[in-house]
Amino acid sequence: MKKTAILLSSFLILLICSCDKFLEENPKNQISVDQYFNEPDDVRSVVNSLYGIGALQRYISGDFQINAMLGGYLSGFFENERTERPGPFEANNLTLNPNNMDEYLFNYWRDAYDAIAKANTAIKYIPDVPGLSAEEANLLLAEARFFRAFNYFALVRDFGDVPLVTEPSENLDNIYVARTSSDLVYDFIIEDLEWAIDNGGLSDLPFHSNGYRITEGAVAVTLANVQLQKAGYPLQGGTESYARAAEAAKLIITSGNYSLIPNGNTAEESAYNVMRNSETENEYIFSIEADEQYRRTNYFQLTLPKYAAVPDVIPGDVWIVYRPLDEYLRVYDPSLDIRIQNRQIWHNSIERNGEVYDFNGNWAPYTWYDEVALFETGRGGKNININLYSEVLLIAAEGIAQSEGVTSEAVGYLADVRSRGYWQTDRNQIESELAALTKEQFVEEVWKERLRELPLIFKTWSDIQRTRLYPITSETNLGEVNFVNVVGSVNPYGATFQEKHLLLPIATRVKDRNPEITGNGY
Repeated sequence: MKKTAILLSSFLILLICSCDKFLEENPKNQISVDQYFNEPDDVRSVVNSLYGIGALQRYISGDFQINAMLGGYLSGFFENERTERPGPFEANNLTLNPNNMDEYLFNYWRDAYDAIAKANTAIKYIPDVPGLSAEEANLLLAEARFFRAFNYFALVRDFGDVPLVTEPSENLDNIYVARTSSDLVYDFIIEDLEWAIDNGGLSDLPFHSNGYRITEGAVAVTLANVQLQKAGYPLQGGTESYARAAEAAKLIITSGNYSLIPNGNTAEESAYNVMRNSETENEYIFSIEADEQYRRTNYFQLTLPKYAAVPDVIPGDVWIVYRPLDEYLRVYDPSLDIRIQNRQIWHNSIERNGEVYDFNGNWAPYTWYDEVALFETGRGGKNININLYSEVLLIAAEGIAQSEGVTSEAVGYLADVRSRGYWQTDRNQIESELAALTKEQFVEEVWKERLRELPLIFKTWSDIQRTRLYPITSETNLGEVNFVNVVGSVNPYGATFQEKHLLLPIATRVKDRNPEITGNGY
C-alpha cells in the first residue's frame, strides 16, 4: 500500500487554514495510511466516527438551539425564548448575513466537510485493507457512502452550489476548490445512495433492531428526500424526480418492516405519546442514538418556559427554544386533530405533585419532554429521530400524485397519516374527500399534513425551499392553509422574504480562506 500522508480532516484543514500555517504545523491527525489501515478494526473505527460528526452535529452539538432548528426560525413560525442567543433573532427577522452568523455558518460548513473528508478516505482505502471480508468491506463502504451523501445533501440544500470533493486530499495541490453546480452535487449524492442500496448488503430491519447501524431504510429515506428536494426548486427535476422519490419511499413501505404507531383508546395512549416515551418503534427509520452517559441530549430542557421555573419543583435551566407561533399552530383544526390537543406533539401546561403549571397560552414541544431527565437525573438519553415512517408515506403520496396523478395508492398513503391525526374521523370519509381532489389540491393536502405531522423533525423550511411557497393560516378557520409565493411574503415578524433567503449565507471565514468561494448574495 502506498505510504502517503492522509489528513482524515484534510478538506476541513485546507479550508480553514492558510497554506503557511498549514506548513508550520504538524497536525496530530496527520497519519500515514500504512500506519492506520493495517487491520479491519482500523477502518471500522473511521466509519464508526461518522455516526457522530458532520451534519449530525447539528442535532447534538452544544449549539443545538440554532443548528437543526435554524430553518424553523427562518420560516418565522418558531422562536427562541432565549433572545440573547445569536442566530434565532437574526433568522426570525431575516437580518442574517455572513458576519453576524459567521460562527454558526463556519462551524456547519467545517463540520460537514470534516465528515466528508473522513468518508472519502475510508471509501478509497477500504478495498485494500488486509483481513477484511468482501461482505464487510461492502457494508463499510455503504455506510461511508451514506454519510458522505448525507453531509453533501445538507450542504447543497442549505448553501446551493458547494465544492464537490470526492477523494482524500493527500498533498497541497488544488487546495482551493470552487463551488460545483448543484445539479452535479445532487447526481453524486444519488449515485452514493443508490450504490449503498444496491451493493452494500445492508439490513432491511428497522434502525433500532439493527444495533443503530445504517440500514437500507435509512439510505432509502434519505434518497427519497434527496429526490423530493431535487424535484422542486432550484433544480426543478419535475416528474422524473417525483417518481424516483416515490420509488425510494416504496422500498421502505413494501419491505413490511415499518409501520405507523397506532393510537390507543385514549389521548394518553395516542401514537404521539408512545413516540415520546419509546425508542424502539417500527415508525423510526433513522435516529441518532443517544445515551445519558456518553452522548447526552439537552432536548428535555427545551420543553418548559423559563417563567415556569419554580424553586424545588421545576428546574431553573429550562426554556422554550422552539416555540411555535400562533401562525403555525393554526395549521391544526382542534375540533378534528389530536395533534393539537395538550400533551400530544405540543403542550401548554404540565402537572407536578398535583399542581398544574400553565404556560400562559404558550406551547412547547411535548415530544421532547423527558420527566426523569428534567426532574431527577439532569441527563437526557432519548434518541433523536431524524426520519419517520409517516414522512415516508407523505413522500410517497406526493411523489405518486405529482408523477401519476391522484391514484388510490397515493390517497391511501395520505389517508394513513391523516386518519391517525384525525383519530375520531371515519377513514372512509377521509379517503373519499381526498380522492375527489385535483392533483394540485391533493398535493397541497400533502403539504398541509407535513406541516402538522413533521414539525419536530424540521421539514418546514426545506418544504418552503423546494416549493417556494409560504403557508398562510387563517385566524378564523383553523386548519385552513393557503400557499403563496414565498418571495415577497411577510413573515410573522414583519420581515419580507427575498430570493436570497432561500439559501444560507456563506460564512465570512470560508470566503476569506478560500478565494474560490463566492457568496450567496448577502
